[in-house]
Amino acid sequence: MARKLNKQDALDYHSQGRPGKIEVIPTKDTKTQWDLSLAYSPGVAEPCKEIARDVENVYKYTAKGNLVAVISNGTAVLGLGDIGPEAGKPVMEGKGVLFKIFADIDVFDIELNTKDVDEFVRVVKAMEPTFGGINLEDIKSPECFAIEDRLRRELKIPIMHDDQHGTAIISSAALLNALDLVKKKIGKVKFVVNGAGAAAMACVRLYASLGANPANFIMFDKDGVLNKQRTDLDEMKQQFATSSKVNTLAEALKGADVFVGLSVGNVVTAEMVKSMAKNPVVFAMANPDPEIPWETATQARPDVIMATGRSDYPNQVNNVLGFPYIFRGALDVRATQINEAMKLAAVHALAELAKSPVPDIVNLAYNERNLVFGANYIIPKPLDPRLLSTVAPAVAKAAMESGVAQGQITDWEAYKVELNNRLGLDNQLFRVIGSKARKDPRRVVFAEADNIKILKAAQVVSDEDIAIPILLGNEKRIRQLMEENGIEIDNAQIVDPKSEEMAAKRHHFGELFFRKRQRKGFNLYEAKKIMRERNYFGCMMVETGEADALISGLTRKYPDTIRPALQVIGMEEGAKRVAGMYIINTKRGPLFLADTTVNFNPTAEELADITLLVAKEVRQFNITPRIAMVSYSNFGSSQTPEALLVSQARKIVKQKDPTLIVDGEIQAAMAFNKEILQDNYPFSELIEGDVNTMIFPNLAAGNVAYNLLQEVAGFDSIGPILLGMKKPVHILQLGSTVRQIVNVVLIAVVDAQTKCCKTEEKNGKKKNS
Repeated sequence: MARKLNKQDALDYHSQGRPGKIEVIPTKDTKTQWDLSLAYSPGVAEPCKEIARDVENVYKYTAKGNLVAVISNGTAVLGLGDIGPEAGKPVMEGKGVLFKIFADIDVFDIELNTKDVDEFVRVVKAMEPTFGGINLEDIKSPECFAIEDRLRRELKIPIMHDDQHGTAIISSAALLNALDLVKKKIGKVKFVVNGAGAAAMACVRLYASLGANPANFIMFDKDGVLNKQRTDLDEMKQQFATSSKVNTLAEALKGADVFVGLSVGNVVTAEMVKSMAKNPVVFAMANPDPEIPWETATQARPDVIMATGRSDYPNQVNNVLGFPYIFRGALDVRATQINEAMKLAAVHALAELAKSPVPDIVNLAYNERNLVFGANYIIPKPLDPRLLSTVAPAVAKAAMESGVAQGQITDWEAYKVELNNRLGLDNQLFRVIGSKARKDPRRVVFAEADNIKILKAAQVVSDEDIAIPILLGNEKRIRQLMEENGIEIDNAQIVDPKSEEMAAKRHHFGELFFRKRQRKGFNLYEAKKIMRERNYFGCMMVETGEADALISGLTRKYPDTIRPALQVIGMEEGAKRVAGMYIINTKRGPLFLADTTVNFNPTAEELADITLLVAKEVRQFNITPRIAMVSYSNFGSSQTPEALLVSQARKIVKQKDPTLIVDGEIQAAMAFNKEILQDNYPFSELIEGDVNTMIFPNLAAGNVAYNLLQEVAGFDSIGPILLGMKKPVHILQLGSTVRQIVNVVLIAVVDAQTKCCKTEEKNGKKKNS
């Protein structure tokens, strides 16, 4: 089922703050008059003269080599049709975002107000000096064929109409692997294709390049079967016109090996799939509703191998698996075009990648224990960090071998390292966390549900299938706030701990709490009375298994929220204390900071415990922690008590876990500058890789650091994350935004998934023993 998306949320996302989704940011310093004199007059004259002397120097002195134009006239936008260039602009900006986050390619989106092929080609051709490549988007058929064909012939930079070739490339990789699994040869299988638009025609042409026989295709467009009797078929469709006498889709599918759908939803029935050949392959790629639902097809034919365009089922044919990496490879060798050899190289690279062992971070993202090549995994997942360093080199190499590359790559291993460094292999952590949470939503208690921000966050996590909200507070007040603010939460449970309906539950929780605290300052009356407080009641819901996690702290001081959690739930086995951590998403990748919220002035032993807690959490994200224990001195340069404390803490950490990569005391700037570190402290453990974790000497330092990174530097963050608790309780900072609350819920859900699995494994071991 497709997730519900709130219309106003979508409009707010695009309109609030700086309108739109993209901006232009200088890549060089522009702070001083000296900088400006280099950036513009008079310094800019020097690169201008070098380019005038040799036009190829434009790639050396300007952004052209990493700049792609996403160009559309808005005549075939998504599922919206011909809505015009202005209405299509948000989609083109979105495409630019995908280019950047998946392949570090900069994009200008350009919307042209013309439907005339000649004018379109003339305008784009005139812009060739600006761009390293051109991605044509959302242009209706048949004009898209003529536009792409002419631009490819008349321009000397790579051109690709992604609506055609993206789907063709991804589905071709899936097809090769599906046929490999069922032991069928592509040259002999019978295809039925429903749809004959730009994407469908590109698919069948690429399948033919892979060895499929055009005589084995039966295709349908809106007017019926493409057969040799029809006189309205253009030259391209005539290549795949059949001499078969079939007239309907049901007739065509009898005995067919492969069905490819690029049409409309629900046009294929269970009976049609049942009539297909043994081990059928069904690619139902219409969006949002496939030509046949996944459940219907797999129930009708357990031996089917199926792919869709949907992310909530296995084998998603998603263009983002292709275009960012294809353009990356083409740009990096300055290809003059994207030719058949480059497309086929992308196909084979994707197909082979699906057969190789899947990294832990991909299993984490999709909540899988171990993805392996098979019927439910025939193409890589969009969040696989290997895509960039797998597909781009394959495309670049094909461009060189086919003679369309103007640049050369000689050291392929160095090129792969460079590609991974562009984004950082861990740069997708935030998306991984979100994907994992959605795979297995958990029940999350919101202790302050009479707050607008909390209710908005609860709506987001409900609509996004991240969590099932349990709202604590006065039901009448909560419903009034929801009505006043247009908030709808379909699956929310509202619980008022003070209500008469909850009296028996309060008494039960009070008795349980009394058993825990009867020798720690609580009598039975006080234990029952305190259950009227939402933080205590909510924590007890988590403790008893009526909920999986608790979120609180938006309107209360941190100590007032953490105290009930410690008294009711307590610390996990082996933990000596709790600590607070933030994840900051930087260009280097995720940065883990601690302690940012709990321990004011830890001793060396306590700081060591905090470091080990954080290292354990970082490993939960399948990231190897590389820890800098920071101070204001470097390796004994100061003999003050605080610096010595950090140094001593590091010694304790290494004694407890010699395998951990950790060093200090060290200044924060030094930790990130490997060149200076190498020159001055070549013994440091931090020289070989990038620091991803920082441990601060006290709460003040940690708190100041994350606030500066978040508010001044503008980095996205998740947190605070409470470490060391037996069950998931996460305490918000006062005044957190809705986005920050949602981020904490994501962590709480993933935390609940992990701790639940560990409890089940532990209980299983006890039963077995």
